[in-house]
Amino acid sequence: MTLSRRQALALSTVAATGAALPVAAPAGAAVLSGAAPDGPVAPADGHTLWYDRPAADWEREALPIGSGDLGAKVFGGVATDQLQLNEKSLWTGGPGSKEGYDHGNWPAPRPGALDEVRRIIDEKGSMHPDEVSERLGNPAYHTPAGIVPGFGNYQNFGSLVLDFPGAPAAPAAYRRHLDLNNALAGVSYRDASGATLTREYFASHPARVVAARLAADRPGRISFTLRLDSAQTGATATAKDGRITLTGALADNGLRYEGQVQVVARGGTRTESGGRITVTGADSATFVFSAGTDYADRHPAYRGADPHRAVTSAVTRAAVQPYGKLRAAHIADHRALYDRVQLDIGQRMPADVPTDRLLSAYRADPHSPADRALEALYFRYGRYLLIASSRPGSLLPANLQGVWNDSPTPPWNADYHTNINIQMNYWPAEITHLAETAQPYHDLVDALRAPGRRTAREMFGAAVGWVVHQNTNAFGYTGVHDWATSFWMPEANGWLVQQLYERYLFGRDRAFLRERAYPAMKEAARFWLANLHIDPRDGTLVVSPSYSPEQGEFTAGASLSQQIVFDLLRNTVEASEVLGMDRELRARLKETLGRLDPGLRIGKWGQLQEWKADIDDPENDHRHASHLFALHPGRQIRPGSEFAEAAKVSLTARGDGGTGWSKAWKINFWALLGDGDHAAKMLGEQLKSSTLPNLWDTHPPFQIDGNFGATSGIAEMLLQSRHGTVDVLPALPTAWAARGSYDGLRARGGFTVGADWQQGRPTEIRLASIGGGTARVRHPALTGRVRVVRRGGRSATYTAKDGVLAVPTRAGETYRIRP
Repeated sequence: MTLSRRQALALSTVAATGAALPVAAPAGAAVLSGAAPDGPVAPADGHTLWYDRPAADWEREALPIGSGDLGAKVFGGVATDQLQLNEKSLWTGGPGSKEGYDHGNWPAPRPGALDEVRRIIDEKGSMHPDEVSERLGNPAYHTPAGIVPGFGNYQNFGSLVLDFPGAPAAPAAYRRHLDLNNALAGVSYRDASGATLTREYFASHPARVVAARLAADRPGRISFTLRLDSAQTGATATAKDGRITLTGALADNGLRYEGQVQVVARGGTRTESGGRITVTGADSATFVFSAGTDYADRHPAYRGADPHRAVTSAVTRAAVQPYGKLRAAHIADHRALYDRVQLDIGQRMPADVPTDRLLSAYRADPHSPADRALEALYFRYGRYLLIASSRPGSLLPANLQGVWNDSPTPPWNADYHTNINIQMNYWPAEITHLAETAQPYHDLVDALRAPGRRTAREMFGAAVGWVVHQNTNAFGYTGVHDWATSFWMPEANGWLVQQLYERYLFGRDRAFLRERAYPAMKEAARFWLANLHIDPRDGTLVVSPSYSPEQGEFTAGASLSQQIVFDLLRNTVEASEVLGMDRELRARLKETLGRLDPGLRIGKWGQLQEWKADIDDPENDHRHASHLFALHPGRQIRPGSEFAEAAKVSLTARGDGGTGWSKAWKINFWALLGDGDHAAKMLGEQLKSSTLPNLWDTHPPFQIDGNFGATSGIAEMLLQSRHGTVDVLPALPTAWAARGSYDGLRARGGFTVGADWQQGRPTEIRLASIGGGTARVRHPALTGRVRVVRRGGRSATYTAKDGVLAVPTRAGETYRIRP
């Protein structure tokens, strides 16, 4: 990139060989070292994680910031601080991998292999996973070490390390914090002289940089050495004119990467030596970092432009801005999303109690405002994490760890598990008013279609449609490996596209439905029209072979498989009707739905069966409860129905244990069953035993889906809209019932909803209509004649029936309902 004269002046100093460079900023060069911002943003009560000591552990204690595609973990050390860095597209594996890569497809045709497995299951009723894996798995993509060659791993980019000479061994008034309101992390303490030193960090989505400012309340106190360490072998780093540039290519696949950090000091001196930058005696200093790769989400090469130009441009544009302006733009961008939802469940954050001690003292006490404060903070943190790890323009969606990873071989590759995990990541997107964050998810689904067509053709003999199995990566992995209990799940295509249809149901964006959602849904549905199997037991159409994650044997028509395909076909029919398209296909889908086993059966002990045969064990407490998909996130089971009661029996038998994400799913299940107290109990179990001191969810180890699933579950306790009604406070727990409010949650049908309540009863319900239409609002308190006030004070009275109030709405109007 060629710098303008003004940019060059702003980023350079007068050269002097072998001497320290004075860093008095030239005229016109406000840059990052310009006037200090208006002062620290005072953290709003209940929106801040804070600690009284530095982080010693990446997973448990360091605090996350992110811009969607860039991530950093802040440790807050005194003598040495570290920002561990990530760039979301830095992946090993894929095309060019030394291990070889072919999207997980079979290396050679296997004529009749799938039909033979179906025949054996029809004859014997089931097959052991090892036997199915031997016939249908991909040994070419598995090794004794449990690594899938060519699949790859999400990578650690490296670290920015700051060493502070003369730092106090025991600083006074130490505080490390993460302000969710403004997406700012920080550190402050007093040194031996009594000077207060501060550091502030943020990851800016508009600027696509990680930025920092180091300051003190006395002049000349800022001295440090900064280096940019790569986590990859073979990288080179150079320092010139206050900028470190790190470049390299991954040894595995040749993916090119680059990172740059620009340092600007106000006062003092700045020197470069050995790829490091040293600032001495400055009044303040700032730096901005950006990174990129030559990855592109385009099949089949998955390569784009060299990252140098984009990274240089991002760093230069950010560095020539006044720090206060860069910071203000970041805060405004973040709060445009974060501020959409407000929540009051009776919380009161105790003064001077660090977050780790707040967590360790948590007991889910229904009478504790401090416990409510942690629950509300956890909800806000989930929304913060989704904003930080998934934004429009990010090349990839949030993975198993969001955008954060410190390992070359992270757990489960930090990949995209399609048997619940990536879907759970985006459960809060619509209901908690963060629809924009799901765009990278939509892009991933689109990117899977091209390689998924080949997998459908070569493995299933399907001339139409696309498919993906249980795991995918950044490079369109749609085939299989041979880990017997987790390699096969072709119905994952139906679960993936559900989120796209949800986007339409919540936002009523017909253009999105027509251009993005419906094409992917239709193609997945056509795959299943060609691949459903006639069950000889009863003549229904079933998925075969079928497996209930991640337990039992392969059978035909396991409940999860059937429920997902039912959901897919029904949603595709609905979308076709809305758009007035594909009448003949719609007729075929309806006819198939009539023949499809729906995956809903009540077993001998009153449970919702996990398999078509009644073989459920009431002592089974497996972490997956996949056969309840029809309850959540599906909408096949209605509250109060016999299947809802059977789901309750199954869920009770499963127990309240499980991994972090499993507990999060159970919050949602119990909320959909209308049992707010049990949903709150599961939230309590997650906080007490599946949450780390930095409030990250732990499987263990860390998996971010539990954070997102719990955030969704809290929202579902307050608002539901699956079955044609806007259900207000459908599962309000006793602990929250005395008094509370929320605003900004979203309901299907195109409504934004708020409510105030006292003693479990709504005192006011607020609606904003996106596209008009009738809102059917449900709560038992809605009886008789109910007054509805529109914006401007105009009012009308409507009659509620059976707890449902039908309110005609106009697009853009707001309504207040006062029971």
